[in-house]
Amino acid sequence: MTDLESLTRRVEQLEARFAISELVSGYAIACDEHDIERLGTQFTEDAVLDSPSKLLSANGRAEILAMYVRLFKIRGPGYHWTHDHFVNFHPTDPDRATGLVLSHAETCPDNEVSVSGMRYDDEYQRVGGRWMFRKRTLKFLYYVPAKDYTQALTGKTRVTMGGRQLPGDFPESTPAWQAFDRTYGRNGA
Repeated sequence: MTDLESLTRRVEQLEARFAISELVSGYAIACDEHDIERLGTQFTEDAVLDSPSKLLSANGRAEILAMYVRLFKIRGPGYHWTHDHFVNFHPTDPDRATGLVLSHAETCPDNEVSVSGMRYDDEYQRVGGRWMFRKRTLKFLYYVPAKDYTQALTGKTRVTMGGRQLPGDFPESTPAWQAFDRTYGRNGA
């Protein structure tokens, strides 16, 4: 690869990283505004939306949008914001990338103000020159009614959704957490 080819590739990846970042931010805005039309432009036709609990799970754009319609019918105002965003480009396919998005949200399902800390494991695909979600896996550290937030991190059942209390999706499932526990053990939690 020549210096010019290397520079061209790096500039293209910077532009792609910016476009992917706008996609991620646009998703948060679309969720907050209940903008089904905008959400429809953000997922590939065969996209997958998933969560370890399977409470949020849909295959294909039409099913993903139908899931959001159901969610938005019971959800009042909300505010999603993203923090750190990591993007890794596929080594041989310039139209594919993966990402990790760290995020928080304030939502109001069934008139109960709730807060969440979450991660999105993403797969991105460039289609017709536009970056879209090919797969989003939503993992919750916690998702609880705001009144329960002060106790949210003290136990394993940190996700309250649809009247069910479930374990948090991370960090206990991560290899680093598990290795730490095997090596050092844990006091308290």
